[in-house]
Amino acid sequence: MDEKITEIIQRYCDGGLIQIILSNSRQPEEQKKVLIRPVRLKDKLFFQSCEYRGSQVFHKNNTREELLSLIQGWLKDCFRQAEIRAQKGQATILVSKKGKVTVREKKNPGMWEQESCQDREDCAVKAAGNIQGTQGHNRQKNYILKEGRPVPFLVDLGVMTQEGRVVHARYDKFRQINRFLEFIEDVLPYLPKDREISVIDFGCGKSYLTFAMYYYLHELQQYKVRVTGLDLKADVIGRCAELSERYGYDGLHFCRGDIASYKGAEAVDMVVTLHACDTATDAALKKAVDWGARVILSVPCCQHELNKTIENEVLAPVLRFGLLKERMAALVTDGLRADLLEQLGYKVQVLEFIDMEHTPKNILLRAVKKNELLPARLKEQKRAAYLRCIREFSVKPALYRAFFPEE
Repeated sequence: MDEKITEIIQRYCDGGLIQIILSNSRQPEEQKKVLIRPVRLKDKLFFQSCEYRGSQVFHKNNTREELLSLIQGWLKDCFRQAEIRAQKGQATILVSKKGKVTVREKKNPGMWEQESCQDREDCAVKAAGNIQGTQGHNRQKNYILKEGRPVPFLVDLGVMTQEGRVVHARYDKFRQINRFLEFIEDVLPYLPKDREISVIDFGCGKSYLTFAMYYYLHELQQYKVRVTGLDLKADVIGRCAELSERYGYDGLHFCRGDIASYKGAEAVDMVVTLHACDTATDAALKKAVDWGARVILSVPCCQHELNKTIENEVLAPVLRFGLLKERMAALVTDGLRADLLEQLGYKVQVLEFIDMEHTPKNILLRAVKKNELLPARLKEQKRAAYLRCIREFSVKPALYRAFFPEE
């Protein structure tokens, strides 16, 4: 077994390795999979292993010899399958319960005979460089939080390494954080800088974005700011409060509670509500408007309310399909929220938060309070159009009921 695995791994490492994935774990609760890819550090070739254990990912840069030894051990004790991709072909290693090794290969025709590099290690180094170059091209963007500059909370939350390198498995989270900060960057002109501003993040969860928001406003933009993160989970709030104290973030606080009953503020400059479930989003929007918040950033989630009652004679052939009805109800919910906020004195944009490929819950409502009121005639027209719409769909949304309970 050892010689067979060593030979196949060695051959593909010398053949322009792209990646190796070890899977089909014997103990999935302890170790789920391992991803291996070549990296070039100071013109030397290493093989970075990413071990997925529980909810954590462990990274290590290995020499070629170290990698061979590690894979031997993993396939002997932990995994039953290895999938290998290289410039010169693909291979799958299967290990049975009794230790029998089966190898399946699909070589790229003629590639094993060609050798354009001085030696095979040079070829592997070039392959690693090409892979990183491709990734660098795809990722090349002027992010607000720069890769290569370690940010303490991103390190502790597992998004960055101590050296500031973004953990491969968390790159989507890194992009999401930066995308969120771009939305905040756009609304900075609406936030006063001559006094302390108050920000509340309803349903903050693990608080990746809460920490990022505080770091950006206070550390990078030099705002005097007090940020409060609110969530129902006591353990999550405790962990976030501990990290905030460790970093010396005096203006970042966390408390346990729900959105509807929160009474910890009389005036707030910016309200953030990300993935608050169903009508919890409406409760947060109601409080934001009542506080006269200058900025509202909301990513709604689980819009179930209207799905129960939405009807439309013209759209009946579409709404009879459950999945389509659910999606239509979610879009109508967010559209009506945006329109009602405009009636209440806000300029509203409906934006894409992150790519649809990562989550269908990707709509962000960004509202900024306007100084001037809508002309009475225009306000009446918008109100009439809104009422006509909710009648057509046979719905009465929670946000509408919150502001107009008598209707």
